[in-house]
Amino acid sequence: MRVGLVMSQEGEKMISFKYKIAGGLVLGLLATVSVGTSHAAKLNVVTSVAPITSIVKNVGGDLVSVKGIVPEGVNSHTFEPAPSDAKVLREADLIIMNGLHLELPTINLANKVKKSTTKILNLGDAAITKNDWKFDFSFPAEKGHPNPHLWPNMALSQRYAEVARDALIAVDPKNADIYYANTTEYLAKMAKLDAAIFECVKSIPAKNRKLVTYHDSYAYFAPRYGMKVVGAIQPSDFAEPTPREVIRIIEQLKKENVPAVFGSEVFPSKTLEQIAKEAGAKFIDELADDDLPGEVGDANHTFLGMMANNMKIMTNALGGSPACVADLDVSDAAGTH
Repeated sequence: MRVGLVMSQEGEKMISFKYKIAGGLVLGLLATVSVGTSHAAKLNVVTSVAPITSIVKNVGGDLVSVKGIVPEGVNSHTFEPAPSDAKVLREADLIIMNGLHLELPTINLANKVKKSTTKILNLGDAAITKNDWKFDFSFPAEKGHPNPHLWPNMALSQRYAEVARDALIAVDPKNADIYYANTTEYLAKMAKLDAAIFECVKSIPAKNRKLVTYHDSYAYFAPRYGMKVVGAIQPSDFAEPTPREVIRIIEQLKKENVPAVFGSEVFPSKTLEQIAKEAGAKFIDELADDDLPGEVGDANHTFLGMMANNMKIMTNALGGSPACVADLDVSDAAGTH
């Protein structure tokens, strides 16, 4: 009997030990499932250019995983998606493009490979009507493709954020309150930058509030903030201007007494530098329309950071004061990855 009792206690200990191991395994499995579910719950959103990627990240916050298809520093007008981008587009729960004919090759690919339930949202087409389209030297009316660079105009980029918010809610309605909260916070930051840009332009002498760029990215920016786009150098085929066009541009710059000509690292052009020299203007090759400043992870590596940096460059070159954007918070909202 004594031996039987001892054996029973040993057996109970063994059974208890086994249950503890099994319980630990179950808890571990549940934790794994929980983490996997949390990860799976994130919406896969695919975007195009960096400013749109930045806007969507701030609206979606931790609820979305955002992948920008167009690499920074690449000409978005001539960009062709790589074969590897097909997989990214196929896995997307929502595809957010600028539209207005900017990303046609990417949209064509997306239509071929995306899930049948995945929507393609074109922010530009949703933000303005055809009556608001702008055409210019780089985007002539006869070609039918309007200037697609709406986002430097902060009122229109705020509209982008609202349209993106509504699209995310349509896909993920249970988190509507979070998307609204994220967007409200981001719109407040955008409004402060908008006000700062007005102050920046006000600091520039009226006679200098003129923009000459290589690529015409400021067609919607200039009218809002009281600046004049004198011209853009790059023709609609994205080639260098012809000698005749160069002569015409130089004469126009001299006539307008333009103080500075703005280039871009995305569109390097020796011709533009020569045009500025011949016209007696400063040549500044640092303005950006879709290339974010700094490195990934830097506080200013955001759409708002890009626009604030542009205003520093612009005001310095045109005789204004860059202090207008000195104290702005251009970082992403908390929880944005």
